[in-house]
Amino acid sequence: MKKIWALADLHLAQSVPSKNMAVFGPQWEGYMDKMAAAWQELVGKEDLVLLPGDISWAMKLEEAKIDLQWIDDLPGTKVMIRGNHDYWWGSAKKMSEIFPPSVHFIHNTAFHWNDIAIGGTRLWDTPEYNFSGYVHFQENPKARPSVPEEAHDKDKDEAIFVRELERLKLSLKQMNPAAKLKIAMIHYPPISADLKASRTSAILEEFGVQVCVFGHLHNLKKDKPLFGEVGGVKYLLTAADYLDFRPLRIL
Repeated sequence: MKKIWALADLHLAQSVPSKNMAVFGPQWEGYMDKMAAAWQELVGKEDLVLLPGDISWAMKLEEAKIDLQWIDDLPGTKVMIRGNHDYWWGSAKKMSEIFPPSVHFIHNTAFHWNDIAIGGTRLWDTPEYNFSGYVHFQENPKARPSVPEEAHDKDKDEAIFVRELERLKLSLKQMNPAAKLKIAMIHYPPISADLKASRTSAILEEFGVQVCVFGHLHNLKKDKPLFGEVGGVKYLLTAADYLDFRPLRIL
């Protein structure tokens, strides 16, 4: 039986070893090896793996090739969206020229695999909800001090968020309406941890999405309940460190 798996926030750093995530604590030590071992253990060559963003720390598409090849060498068909740290992400044309055979992307499009339809987008920060009570905050020891000019511009964030909602609609409209399962793949969380309705959740329900996978959240307090099912949509956090670097089975 073919299976579907999900794993977000791979943060591969082969072309930029200075970005290795081990600086964030012992749980990240050897994380690329952990992911590869678990992937090979769980995923079959006929399976599908969803990768909801923050794939590679590369800055340019050419630099991301080594990380894309790492993914291609692992079992299964893979499909990804852009995360907020995927600075290498380029135009659909350029990416289609460089992506290896088993790796696909969603870029204002939808992806179909057997009788399953997958759409999605990166999304962005929103004041609709926050996760401050769920996260063990930890500073990046390599980060330079921020300056006031780098503070979040709330108006700009809202404009980006609204644009991302339109991209989500554009993608979901391209899903086969007759698909037996409709999956949304988003990088930022689309809803609060306690499942209060959001602008994003309304769109997912409108398009009949049954499963939504996402990442972006790190250093979470695992003793607190997070997400679940509401409005006919099952919300699954698939950040790699939250899953102990093991793909989560979706189907």
